[in-house]
Amino acid sequence: MVTDIKDAAHSVDAASVMRLLPGRPRLLALGEPTHGEDALLDLRNELFRQLVEQEGYRWIAIESDCLMGLAVDDYVASGTGTLDEVMERGFSHGWGASAANRELVRWMRAHNDGRPASERLRFAGFDGPLEITGAASPRQSLTALHGYLAARVDARLLPCTAETLDHLLGSDDRWTNTAAMRDPSQSVGQSAEAERLRLLADDLVALLDAQTPDLMRESSGGDWDRARLYGRTATGLLRYHFWMADTSPSRMTRLLDLRASMMAANLFAVTEQGPTLVHAHNGHLQRHKSTMRMGGLPLEWWSAGAIMSARLGEEYAFLATALGTIRHQGVDAPPPDTVEGLLYALPEDHYVVDPRRLATAFGHERPAPRVSPWYGYAPLDPAHLAGSDGIVFVKDVPQS
Repeated sequence: MVTDIKDAAHSVDAASVMRLLPGRPRLLALGEPTHGEDALLDLRNELFRQLVEQEGYRWIAIESDCLMGLAVDDYVASGTGTLDEVMERGFSHGWGASAANRELVRWMRAHNDGRPASERLRFAGFDGPLEITGAASPRQSLTALHGYLAARVDARLLPCTAETLDHLLGSDDRWTNTAAMRDPSQSVGQSAEAERLRLLADDLVALLDAQTPDLMRESSGGDWDRARLYGRTATGLLRYHFWMADTSPSRMTRLLDLRASMMAANLFAVTEQGPTLVHAHNGHLQRHKSTMRMGGLPLEWWSAGAIMSARLGEEYAFLATALGTIRHQGVDAPPPDTVEGLLYALPEDHYVVDPRRLATAFGHERPAPRVSPWYGYAPLDPAHLAGSDGIVFVKDVPQS
């Protein structure tokens, strides 16, 4: 079987990737099966550089807080702040400590230096202000949206004052209480104040839409786009907190759906600005339904990638990454009857291969699913091969 795919394995570069696709996608998704490994991020960085230089890509989006990412974008686009500052406060999930992420931001700033605005590279976090342990307060996004509108529209059109919002929001600790993820009764998401805030947020977003002609004409730079981001985030967070307070069996599925929807909305907004490379976990970008077990219950939902694929069609492309070993995490060489095992038998350190060639190589045999001894690594599901436009394989992942 190895000889069947040996000539189909190519370097992970922009030219090889584009040969797998019918045309340049508006959103090119590069997944990873585990987090925290700089070897995978270095590969992402090099592919992004080539996409910029050869294919005209201008945006990169990563699985990080969309509001925190604004500081990174300000830095790479215009030099606001310092590299140390944006690495500290521009990333969620601890991504700012990554040497590869630091190199990405440094290179983007250097690339943009002296270039006109139309040619500058841009950065976006596309995740909501969410962690597995809970969600942020809607204060930042809601007050920023209100402030944007208050400075530009007739005050009589505003549904409330800034003081009213502040009173209804109360202490941020009420919203960020991590006990609420495990105990819905600890959530404030269905309190009278929260329900009033949901209505006001909806009215503010409706006003933003209704005043589009004037606001777009009067706003400078990306202020209009940021106001829309604040609106999406405020309404999304308030919706998320509402369902955190829910006690029905569908509670966790609702929360997973909402996170994916927030991710997809942010990605769609970025793709309106130009061709984009997005990097996140395979599970957030795949076309098939995502699944997991939590509290003994099976959960399934459509990922952000599945939503974007449905909306963009052939303008969405997905490259799933598979790995051979992560020995420092106890993941040793894959069994030969798995997809990873077939790919591991090839001599190259990393390459991209057409998934259709993989299916042909296995013929009528069904590859066995690989089982990971480490919870932090999700092996490739052989049933999902047809949902990928390319498989990126990294043979051995060294410790970062």
